[in-house]
Amino acid sequence: MVSPLKPHKNKPIDFSAWQHLYPFTSRFIERGGLKYHYLDEGCGEPVLMIHGNPTWSFYFRVLIKALSNNYRVIVPDHIGCGLSDKPGRDRYDYRLKSRIDDLANLIARLDLKEKLTLVLHDWGGAIGLATALRRPEQIGRLVLFNTAAFPPPNGKKLPWRLRIIRNTRNLAQPAVLGANLFVRAALLMASRRRLPREVRAGLAAPYNCWHNRLATLMFVRDIPIERADPSYELIHFLDENLHRLSGLPMLICWGEHDFVFDTDYLHEWRRRFPEAEVHTLSDAGHYLLEDAPDRILTLVNRFLQSHPL
Repeated sequence: MVSPLKPHKNKPIDFSAWQHLYPFTSRFIERGGLKYHYLDEGCGEPVLMIHGNPTWSFYFRVLIKALSNNYRVIVPDHIGCGLSDKPGRDRYDYRLKSRIDDLANLIARLDLKEKLTLVLHDWGGAIGLATALRRPEQIGRLVLFNTAAFPPPNGKKLPWRLRIIRNTRNLAQPAVLGANLFVRAALLMASRRRLPREVRAGLAAPYNCWHNRLATLMFVRDIPIERADPSYELIHFLDENLHRLSGLPMLICWGEHDFVFDTDYLHEWRRRFPEAEVHTLSDAGHYLLEDAPDRILTLVNRFLQSHPL
């Protein structure tokens, strides 16, 4: 028996408990010798959904099923996440810039020329909005769920749980890579309701061994706080340039019970984008698509129909 605290590679993903919730066709492109997984469902205007940490395309499954009746819904898994390859740090630079480059490469490889709608959650906000700033003329609408693309507002500190993971290597590696505490904590704390067993299995499935959990650790390690941090300049660029997107239709849906992206972040979005359509969900947490999928779907559908491209 292999200890969960020792690294081992290539443990296959168990699909049995949750595959019926994810009835989509997996597609892959290769980049730098790595397989980058994405979904491409439906036809029509392209809607590009970008997940955060520690989720993957499975998180958007309700939106994918419904919106693909009228739109072309494209949802990648970041390298190290979901069904994409999970290389070691010797083969992939787990930094924000790499994520943005990967997404730009997907857009180019799919030859997407039409106006894009971006649906962004968690780290997907910084990744997607940085991509948008590279090609603002191609972005038609923005949908944001509990995310940020600027430094913590008003000098906020990271929650202590994230500070420990980010700054304490000797504790973080066995806890996050070995015991899978980051994913397990998210399943308990990111949703206001107890998630069904099959949903918990689906969200956690790709992160089933030490080797396959590296991205969940590196996303936290990459949170830029100080000038010396590798992704600091990118976040500073976003902070200074988000205003260039202010003319776009924007929908913000926010779960109020989020111990990371709390309402201070929502207030900052409102300050920067006073024309945005904003809906707060008092009974939802960070995983608001798990807590209130039908309400979110209604809001997104109405927003898309109200702002034709």
